[in-house]
Amino acid sequence: VQLQAFGGGLVQAGGSLTLSCAASGRTFRSYVMGWFRQAPGEEREFVAAIGRSDRSTYYADSLKGRFTISGDNAKNTVYLKMNSLKPEDTAVYYCAAGLQYGSTWSATYGYWGQGTLVTVSS
Repeated sequence: VQLQAFGGGLVQAGGSLTLSCAASGRTFRSYVMGWFRQAPGEEREFVAAIGRSDRSTYYADSLKGRFTISGDNAKNTVYLKMNSLKPEDTAVYYCAAGLQYGSTWSATYGYWGQGTLVTVSS
């Protein structure tokens, strides 16, 4: 499966942004789709993921309530809606596809998009 993330940009603190991840290749619904992020000098961290069949979701505890992941099977696209953005949300955001529902470990995701930069100004 090939993944392409887009929608990043510059936003002021308190603002919102929606990222998209378009998937092509093998059936979109075959994979758990996740979002990760990596800030400069930091390790890549889990943000959110959505399951394969029922599209159930799970989040990093610190981001619950501000970020929402959703999927559109007809468009083979996963979205990440980010609200009340903070400067510490500044990072490159990556979408990824894997087979292990419930995993927050990047190594369990075998396919990655190129990343899209989100910059939150104070």
